Amino acid sequence: MRAFILLVLLSACCLAQRPKPCKSPQLLTGTLSVDTQKENLVAYAKYTYDALGQRIRLRECGSYDNKSFHFDVLLLFQKGVMYKIDTKNKTCCRKPLKTDFHPLAIPEDANLLGQVVLGSSSGPGQGVLVNSWEGELQMENRTAKYISTVTEFGCVPITTMFHTSRSGWMVTSFFNNVIGLAEPQDLIPPRFCKDAQLEEEEDEDPATFFSLF
Repeated sequence: MRAFILLVLLSACCLAQRPKPCKSPQLLTGTLSVDTQKENLVAYAKYTYDALGQRIRLRECGSYDNKSFHFDVLLLFQKGVMYKIDTKNKTCCRKPLKTDFHPLAIPEDANLLGQVVLGSSSGPGQGVLVNSWEGELQMENRTAKYISTVTEFGCVPITTMFHTSRSGWMVTSFFNNVIGLAEPQDLIPPRFCKDAQLEEEEDEDPATFFSLF
């Protein structure tokens, strides 16, 4: 009887310690990098993320098909508007944002691949405990596969691998993450954007926010 009770207690402890799908902090600031398999895209971006207000700011630079690029965008999902900002020349382009906001999170139906330590577990501060998850997402009549790695404590994003038949594998890595908004004003359109007229969106190249995040 004692052995049975001990087995039940051990099973309960194991179940309690098993990682569960999670949601990332609602306010994040940091840097990300993107590398794609088929589209010859390499990009780096400083990002500001606000899940509460559904706002994201990206300042990005990189290369696509051996051509360098740079852009600065502010995405306001609740208003359905995207601002392309040129701070140097004080110009602004306002375009419709026709996609839903998707918060950074591990979906409830994701499958746990495993839990590992990045770095070393030999001493304090030498490693970070992370969980890796896999799953599939339905996107406009096609299925996308993903593998996401987040920290065990805080669910801070580390790396996401995303695959579609169109673009192949895309790897996004997050680093220098800070919980909170380092510069809250980055999520407010600059004054020179006030009179920007709404323009119809043209076809975007792969170097867009939707390819990055």
